[in-house]
Amino acid sequence: MAAPSPSRWITRARRRLSELGRVQVELVYSRRYQIELPGAAADPLRGERILAFLAAQGLTSARHLHTPEAATYRQLRFVHTDDYIDSLSRPGALLPIVGFDLPDPLPDRILEAQRRMVGGTILAAHLALTRGLAINFGGGLHHAYADRGERFCLWNDVAIAIHDLREGGFSAPVLVVDLDLHDGDGTRALFADDPTVHVLSIHNRTTPGVSTAGATLVELGSGVEDGPYLAAIEAGLPPLLASVRPGLVLYLAGCDPAWDDEIGDWQITDAGMLARDRFVVEQVRGGRKGHRLPLAIVLAGGYGQRAWTYSARFFAWLLSGKVLTPPSSEDMTLARYRATAALSSSHELTGEEAPGKSGADDWGLSPEDLAAVGGVRARSRFLGFYTRQGLELAIERSGLLDRVRARGFSRLILDLELDNPGGETLRLKADGLNEPLIELRARIDRNAVPEMAMLRVEWLLLQNPRARFTAERPRLPGQHHPGLGLLQDVIALLVVACERLHLDGLVFVPAYYHTAAQGKRLLRFLSPEHEGLFQAIQAALAPFPLDEATAAFEEGRVVDAATGQVFRWQPMAMVLPVTDRLQQQLMAPDYERQAEAAAQRSFAVRPAKRPGGG
Repeated sequence: MAAPSPSRWITRARRRLSELGRVQVELVYSRRYQIELPGAAADPLRGERILAFLAAQGLTSARHLHTPEAATYRQLRFVHTDDYIDSLSRPGALLPIVGFDLPDPLPDRILEAQRRMVGGTILAAHLALTRGLAINFGGGLHHAYADRGERFCLWNDVAIAIHDLREGGFSAPVLVVDLDLHDGDGTRALFADDPTVHVLSIHNRTTPGVSTAGATLVELGSGVEDGPYLAAIEAGLPPLLASVRPGLVLYLAGCDPAWDDEIGDWQITDAGMLARDRFVVEQVRGGRKGHRLPLAIVLAGGYGQRAWTYSARFFAWLLSGKVLTPPSSEDMTLARYRATAALSSSHELTGEEAPGKSGADDWGLSPEDLAAVGGVRARSRFLGFYTRQGLELAIERSGLLDRVRARGFSRLILDLELDNPGGETLRLKADGLNEPLIELRARIDRNAVPEMAMLRVEWLLLQNPRARFTAERPRLPGQHHPGLGLLQDVIALLVVACERLHLDGLVFVPAYYHTAAQGKRLLRFLSPEHEGLFQAIQAALAPFPLDEATAAFEEGRVVDAATGQVFRWQPMAMVLPVTDRLQQQLMAPDYERQAEAAAQRSFAVRPAKRPGGG
């Protein structure tokens, strides 16, 4: 049988949805789902990004948005043994589950977050039974067994939700459709002896030694593409719906099969992921002669900054019947910080009287206006605008400090140094640590770009002194400690500051290749020649991971292919445009032509010397 194409599935599902009419979906989410794990690929804001996107599209309402309570210990004991539950309160108990030591208070935060997700899946299951369709923006912790947790899964939320329904008198068969990349081994082990629950798991590799009773397992291996994946779902799901005849379907809509997942090893396209989700909904909610089965959806796996976009596209289609493309994670982060910045008026940040009191509107004041009032005033404000209290208020409201606290730093101290000739300095410290977590040195620059005012970042340090370098995240030049994982958030705050101060954009000069490579997702080089030069360098270094590419620069192994001369990293200004006029300058045809010409330069990378070799 020919493999179905994503486009054919999408067309068919669109027709089905139009027959069903617009559906109402109950949404379940809590901000307490957020887990900040140093070095982990999981996005702690995944659920929040999805919800923000749906809200921006006008697809949510307070009436259909539910906040769950944490699962009770009684509910946890429906599935998990007392010895296991009690063991999680002991020091180091999470080490075998998450794979690394966690500083206080992270263990308690993880326990609370996952208990809350379990409560979310319980609530979503109940809502699905009473209202037809519900989504929990978390959960899918399918690796947890009765007596142990595995691979970041402490509690098995799907199993607990099913048992909670049973306690309430629900006795119909349940079908668990697990389309996470990984085998739902914990779930099927928990229901191996329960004929009323059937698990369909389509995954890359089957976990050995776990009973296959009451389960349909499809192992596809590595490197799977759309055709075989969709064919396996089309072959597996409809017969099970007919034979199991479930009174409830629980769907683990994992996004780790996607081509760009940071952990996954499959190549499912954006269209293939959406076709998969649509097919499941079509079969469960409208594929059996109009019979609509209750459906509860949980997020399950998905790793990296784009994981949220697959769920967002799916849920937006479910709510609107339209295929809506989510913005980038960077744009969503910026939108979130802009929304929180709107809560702060200028007089709160500058200490000026409110416009209605003094008769003056300080929103239009430039840094020069503020400085002209008197040198003392200018030196008492960060960038000539923010008082210390105003700056702390803005950062606190943004949620950035909460994200830092979630990494285990509870008592934070904001320090300003405004008389440094190299730039005004902001430091965020944690009580008990000598080194800062965040250090920013910046100034307003009116010379970098003709006729424009820029926020020049002279120095930006984001580090976690309590974290350790690993083989996956090795030390890079200039690093004393691993990063905080908050670069995107800090850049968004700086963009908001530019907008408030009427500046055209950010400018900074990366000291290392890896710094430029990490910033390239957001910034362009000010000079088109430098833009093209960097493209040529990246082409030569494309086969290497970032740490190896950086090492090649540090060791003098990047050479001009034409001359054989070693190419050393050189200062080259990068900019992030905020205003349209700077954006237009960087996207102008002349800029593109000059960059394209410079990109024709060729580089080569010499092999590294072997240890002890000549």
